[in-house]
Amino acid sequence: MIRQLLLCTAALSLASGAFAQDKEAAEDTKWDVTNPPGKKRSIKIDVEEGTWMSLDVSPDGETIAFDLLGDIYTIPATGGTATNIASGFAWEFQPRFSPDGTRIAFTSDRAGGDNIWTMGVDGSDMEQVTDESFRLLNNPTWHPSGDFIAARKHFTTSRSAGVGEIWLYSTHGGSGVQLVERPSEAHQKELGEPMFSPDGKGLYYSQNITSGPIFEYAQDSNTELFQIKRYDMETGETDVAAGGAGGAVRPAPSPDGKYLAYVKRVRAKSMLFLKDIESGEERMIFDHLDQDMQETWAITGVYPNMDWSPDSESIYFWAKGKIHRYDVNADNIEHIEFRVKDTRDVLDAPRSATEVSPDSFKVKMPRFAEISPDGSTLVYESLGKLYTRDIASGAVSRLTGLADDVREIHPSWSRDGNTIAFISWDDEKLGAVHTISMTSKAITTITSKPGHYRQPRLSPDGRHIVYQKRGGGNLVAPEWSDATGLYVKPVRGGEAVRISKSGSSAHFDGDNDRLFYTRSSGGESELVSVDLSGNKERVHASNKMAQAFVVSPDGRHVAFRENYNLYVMPLLPGPQKVSAGRSSKALPVKKVSEGGATYPSWTASGELYWTLGPTLFSVSMDDMHDEDFEPVTTGRDISTMAKAAKPTGTIALTNVRIVTMKDDDGGVIENGTIVIEGDRILRAAANARIPSGAKIIDLAGKTVTPGFIDAHAHGPQGVAGLVPQQNWETVATLALGVTTVFDPSSSAELIFSAGEMQRAGKLLAPRIFSTGEVIYGA
Repeated sequence: MIRQLLLCTAALSLASGAFAQDKEAAEDTKWDVTNPPGKKRSIKIDVEEGTWMSLDVSPDGETIAFDLLGDIYTIPATGGTATNIASGFAWEFQPRFSPDGTRIAFTSDRAGGDNIWTMGVDGSDMEQVTDESFRLLNNPTWHPSGDFIAARKHFTTSRSAGVGEIWLYSTHGGSGVQLVERPSEAHQKELGEPMFSPDGKGLYYSQNITSGPIFEYAQDSNTELFQIKRYDMETGETDVAAGGAGGAVRPAPSPDGKYLAYVKRVRAKSMLFLKDIESGEERMIFDHLDQDMQETWAITGVYPNMDWSPDSESIYFWAKGKIHRYDVNADNIEHIEFRVKDTRDVLDAPRSATEVSPDSFKVKMPRFAEISPDGSTLVYESLGKLYTRDIASGAVSRLTGLADDVREIHPSWSRDGNTIAFISWDDEKLGAVHTISMTSKAITTITSKPGHYRQPRLSPDGRHIVYQKRGGGNLVAPEWSDATGLYVKPVRGGEAVRISKSGSSAHFDGDNDRLFYTRSSGGESELVSVDLSGNKERVHASNKMAQAFVVSPDGRHVAFRENYNLYVMPLLPGPQKVSAGRSSKALPVKKVSEGGATYPSWTASGELYWTLGPTLFSVSMDDMHDEDFEPVTTGRDISTMAKAAKPTGTIALTNVRIVTMKDDDGGVIENGTIVIEGDRILRAAANARIPSGAKIIDLAGKTVTPGFIDAHAHGPQGVAGLVPQQNWETVATLALGVTTVFDPSSSAELIFSAGEMQRAGKLLAPRIFSTGEVIYGA
């Protein structure tokens, strides 16, 4: 017995040692923010101005701490050469001196994700105060006791434009205490910029108080977008400290408790105001601030931190690249000069050679991919048409023979693999639901009226088809938009029955008489099933972050996407409404993808397929049940090559103002000529030679500029997976950086738009070219 115990102990020790080594090795491979992989080089900086600098004044009034380019510096309060106290690849900002002046709190991502840290005033002895990996923090403010730090914690829902909460953290440890709760009815409206009152009895903060839950761009800043509120630390009650027309942000109470400095808009211009707390008198003290961020996202603050001198006679703040000091008694402004002479370690940006306007290109985004029931064939949409791909050989074939100007989307297999249902789309004729035989290629149209259809699915016996009908308008025609929802219709005749007014991703499992779909309810995504009349509802699973649920053909498992990755869990047949999150404990949940997943689909045998860009992944149920299973990271390339559309012929744009961007003044050529042959600009000059036979377009009074590329386009370019034909052309053209011609007298009117140029067969691909006189870069 003793021998067995010793052996067990030895085995456990060896196992523990091996585990510790494995854990240590894994930790060694973790991403280190302060030392990222890659070739590093040092660059010099020597500046006397900075952008968006938060600053703070030491309790003795002798020192100013500020951030610049992600490092933290100190200078004498009278100005001078800055000393770097926090540097490196970590991004560190918003320094705040402790009440006793011995430490500085700041925001840093050095441990991964923004958290609150403290350090000595010389940058030594860094300590992490908060440890959040997802709900990130910023804007630390010390309680006058020095025992606590309050900060803003960021909360999101399905959109990264979230809302803040104010939390209190002990400098000696703990996970923090919530002070100001985020408003549930405004879950995308900003709340932050905490600052303790000098007596510690109150906490000031800024809050967007406009109506509605959703973040809105470019709201009218002449109105009251933001208020500064005060949270009472003893009672928990909140009242308004500043606001009114133009709003109020970035509260800064004076140490004597007499004044509240803050930022306010006056006729859309940001200005610094001072409020006498006792009398309520408000006055503007500086009208040359940089523009605050009341109409935009302000996760780390609506304006940079500012601070008072300890005698409450001066307030220090940043504006127009400089540090300024306002003397309350003298009512004048002094500029605090500083110089940052330093170095930065940087990583070279990864760059790849990109061929301009090639004859062919790789299609990297096959959409709506779905595997056949036997796992042998993939169907997907590419460049507006449906294709099938043999999994074994990689052979690709067009599915239909529909006209080139008809879009084909949302394909799905019948359970026997003999038929594919799909949607056709024409901007003028709108959409229709079809099926196509895989043997005869005969197409049957299921719907009799045009509409905005998507996601057709056949029942296991092939007798019924379910699809979604959406409304139009905006990018697509508004007609045929009534009675939206999910419909079931017999394939051979019969009327369609609406089974739900809302929902998406409707499909069958192995039962012909019951179907599943995803719906939103109370802030959650739910997996619901009903009979073919829309009755006998069951709610099987729910998840706040899920995009869609897909039930396996045998009805025993469900795949769902959460935060873009794919997960699988068992499915119960009844209305148990099991939590289906990645961290759910009620039933086992397996993460099967890594880095994202789109278009999940099952084979008849229970193998799960999905795509990510041009890669097809799969996993079997047996693999998922393996105790050592890890998410799938390898797949097969399903990208294809396509021939690029290229214009032909020669065009001369004459009598046009040409902005060449060659010189500091823009290199403008008045009454010039641009000669274009095919997809190449041959020459652009005041007296450019025009080849014989060229088509001449007189653009007198117009201006031609190099092409514009919107690198951050929110769209909309499409609706529910549908990119309208006209929008498709315009988006594709603009993405290539096409030269745009416009009328300078009317910036809203595109005289010769990119879309028109492409539809006319005159697509101008971006080009670096030389004419002898100018060099263009599209």
